Amino acid sequence: MQHEEIDSLSEQIAKHIGEQIISGELVEGERIQELRIAKELDVSRGSVREALLILERTQLIEIFPRRGAVVSEMSAGQVRALFDTTALLLGQIVQRISETWRTDEAEELQKNFQYLVEQVKQGNTEKFYDGIFQYLAAQQDMVANPYLIKFYKELLPSLRRSYFLTLNTSRRELQESLELLKLVIDAILIRKSQQATLFMEDFCRHLRNLVLESLTRMKQIELAWARRSRR
Repeated sequence: MQHEEIDSLSEQIAKHIGEQIISGELVEGERIQELRIAKELDVSRGSVREALLILERTQLIEIFPRRGAVVSEMSAGQVRALFDTTALLLGQIVQRISETWRTDEAEELQKNFQYLVEQVKQGNTEKFYDGIFQYLAAQQDMVANPYLIKFYKELLPSLRRSYFLTLNTSRRELQESLELLKLVIDAILIRKSQQATLFMEDFCRHLRNLVLESLTRMKQIELAWARRSRR
C-alpha cells in the first residue's frame, strides 16, 4: 500500500524554490535571497534556511559561507555525472521490480505505460518524463530498499532540471525514448531483471545525450547574446 506523505513547511518552500530553478526562472549562479522569499511566501527566514538545506541535498543549489545560497551550475560534466548515477540507481530499482511484481502491480505498470503513450502522441515531453521518473520513485513496496529510494528521490529535482531542457526536442526523439522504455517494461514483465537493467541504462544514455545536445544549444545562444551585447 502506498502512503500519502505530507510535506513539512520547509519541504513545501523547497519545492517552490526548486520549481523556479527547474523551469529556469532562477538561473545558474543566481543568489537565493532569503528575505525576498520569506516575504513572498509569508514565512520565517528560519523556514527558508531549512528549505535551502533540503535543496542543497538535491544539488540544485550550493551554500557558501558569507555568500549564501547560489543556484548550482549545470555543465556537461555535471549532466554526465548525474545520469551515470541515475542509471546505477534505476538499474537496481527496475531489477527489484522485475523480481517482485505481483499481478496488480504489473497492471499498474501497463496502465502507466499507456499514459506515457498518450503523452508522446500529444508531444508532452515534461509529462512523459515526469510520468516515468515519478512512477519509479513511488515503488517503495516492490523495491523494498529505503536507502535506494531515498538516494533516487534526492536526485529527482536535478534530473527534472536536466530534462526540462529537452522540452523542445523533436517528436521523433520522444518516440525513440518511448521505444527504449518499452524494452525495459517488456523485460520487467517477463522477469528478465538483468535485461531490464541494461535497457534502463540505454534509456538513461539516450536521455543524457538529448540533455547534452540541448545544453550545448543553450550555451551557444547565451554566448551569442553576450557577444552581441558587447558590441
